[in-house]
Amino acid sequence: MAEKFESLMNIHGFDLGSRYVDLKALGCGGNGLVFSAVDVDCDKRVAIKKIVLTDPQSVKHALREIKIIRRLDHDNIVKLFEILGPNGSQLTDDVGSLTELNCVYIVQEYMETDLANLLEQGPLLEEHARLFMYQLLRGLKYIHSANVLHRDLKPANLFINTEDLVLKIGDFGLARIMDPHYSHKGHLSEGLVTKWYRSPRLLLSPNNYTKAIDMWAAGCIFAEMLTGKTLFAAVPK
Repeated sequence: MAEKFESLMNIHGFDLGSRYVDLKALGCGGNGLVFSAVDVDCDKRVAIKKIVLTDPQSVKHALREIKIIRRLDHDNIVKLFEILGPNGSQLTDDVGSLTELNCVYIVQEYMETDLANLLEQGPLLEEHARLFMYQLLRGLKYIHSANVLHRDLKPANLFINTEDLVLKIGDFGLARIMDPHYSHKGHLSEGLVTKWYRSPRLLLSPNNYTKAIDMWAAGCIFAEMLTGKTLFAAVPK
């Protein structure tokens, strides 16, 4: 594992200075590596997501994600600590400076595991499923009240601390702000939400959807917690 992580470090070129130590890989996404590290300033483990900025489109997506997570503050949403540039440099509130950078680091609270890992062991106890579903809906209600669509709800994006059974929604890389007084028909992205959690509305009208797509995904997740199986699994071709 150490050799694999060292290889990933070399590929992705992490440069956060000396503030963060004991780096451990958590996962590798399409735009870089997610890892945990100990912040020596507070002696606390955090999760750090690196977003690689290669073109105007990647900058646009990064700006959108940062704008959204900065406006969200709730017990059932992974907490943002700060946004850093290369060498661990502090970024001001004017994130427009991202256009001059080649990467950005999102530092957030560290969670022990995610729901996907728990479900690999089988279905949850009914009382645990109810507790997690309550927290998921509580966080989702807050997100929607802020006119934000998550657009990628799935067990792997629901993070959990098993000691106190706290669930938090994370990974807002595909999230989007929706103006309730404006029709977004024809201006919304296609191909969002992992297929197993994608609503019929999204399948039939991919450019015209509402907050209901998140609710559909939440329902699929609830069924999976109770049965241990994906409700609408894709059929292998």
